[in-house]
Amino acid sequence: MACFERASPALKDILLKQYRAEKPMEIDHHLYEFGSVEYHIQSSASDPYHTYLSISTPLLSQGALLSHGLSHYTIEMVKGVSSDVMEIVEPAKEGYQLTLSINFDKIPRGKDSIKTITEISSVQAVILIYHPREPFFVIRQPQKIIAVFPMRFKENSDVIIATAFFQELMDVGSSQEWAKVPPCTWSPIPPPELRGEPFEDLSTNGGFVSFDISSRHVEGKRLDKTVWGLLNFYAYVKYHVKCTRGFIQRRMRKRLESLVEVLQKASSEEKEQFEKRQDGGGFKYIRKLVSLSKSKILKRRYGNLSRKIKRLRFRLKIHGFGRFRRRWLRFPKFSSSMGYTKLD
Repeated sequence: MACFERASPALKDILLKQYRAEKPMEIDHHLYEFGSVEYHIQSSASDPYHTYLSISTPLLSQGALLSHGLSHYTIEMVKGVSSDVMEIVEPAKEGYQLTLSINFDKIPRGKDSIKTITEISSVQAVILIYHPREPFFVIRQPQKIIAVFPMRFKENSDVIIATAFFQELMDVGSSQEWAKVPPCTWSPIPPPELRGEPFEDLSTNGGFVSFDISSRHVEGKRLDKTVWGLLNFYAYVKYHVKCTRGFIQRRMRKRLESLVEVLQKASSEEKEQFEKRQDGGGFKYIRKLVSLSKSKILKRRYGNLSRKIKRLRFRLKIHGFGRFRRRWLRFPKFSSSMGYTKLD
């Protein structure tokens, strides 16, 4: 499931359990998120107040990983997150870019403890998560920056749902109410800015979604929010597609259950009527039933059922089908160019 919050819910839950435990707990837990982020939480009963958190994540660029670890700017950003409670351990544990030491004894009591642990759980957002299996293009222009996302889906039904979502996203983004957000465009073909890129990077079945980032979208605190939104756009789309597909399946299941209920009710009523007639009429009812033709028997037995099905509220309507039928499903009138004379 996609996670759009900065704080990792799973990591937050583990740290809260460790903080609220009455007795020291031994923890050696590996946690994976986003398909590419790994956490390693370690705690010893002999040192209950210190928990070690190691983080491994694909960096936004290979140049960000220096010989001694993360860049200086990233290190300073991490130090600003709950500096009274959390310290950077150098060197980091082998296989991880960052190792932190968390002192639970310094976490304030009450509601502030949840706030502090939430900040610690969001440290991965400072490093900027990048999904190597879902790359996107960043195109720099004089007045703006364009972020282009090639969209790929495994199922054809997901392509249909996502295409409708992208079109709705464009319509909403062009409204006056959302005029301040980055404009969004969708196209089934690559934008002109991507000419010359490798073919395998441009082969998609869901088209291309582009966002125009101007200077007002990266001013002050907006920069962090904009970057976080772009890095999680793939996850957001997949989450929307998954929820929409689940909603459609639930509605179909509900309609099917209602139809089965009507059929069962009609069958039980028909059976009751048959038993009543058999008990009350006896031999006369049997003679009458035999005297009826086969078509009349079927008509009488299933007439009530067909009327109930017609009264179903959940009907499938295709808008515009009547107009389509009148225009295209009429039998054409033929006229012959040759004349004929009746022979007596």
